[in-house]
Amino acid sequence: MFELDLRSRKPIYEQLVDKLKELIINEVLKPDEQLPSVRTLAQQLTINPNTIQKAYRELETQGFIYSQKGKGSFVNPNNQQIDLKKIETVLRELEKLILEALYLGIRPEEMVKLIRELDAPKGGEESND
Repeated sequence: MFELDLRSRKPIYEQLVDKLKELIINEVLKPDEQLPSVRTLAQQLTINPNTIQKAYRELETQGFIYSQKGKGSFVNPNNQQIDLKKIETVLRELEKLILEALYLGIRPEEMVKLIRELDAPKGGEESND
């Protein structure tokens, strides 16, 4: 499904939350699709089931998934509304960070380069502009 960086400073559950959100937003995981059980995913990723449970709880709090007792966790089909609110929040935060970066002397070209690198296709391929 995906890999986690066990050497990263970012906690494993946060990495898991980010990866699952990415899969949901990019519609790799479809609305109402069942997520792997906590036990199954813990075995696949060889991490503690409590870590998976914490990530699922966070995703549920953020509205990306919902749980049904005895059945499991599923992708929330109402993501469009959540995404619009989230996009608004992220854009406001991004604006503040960009203004701060400009104030600190980071050139706009450097920020654009960083964005392009982050948006480059996986596997090391970069598009030439």
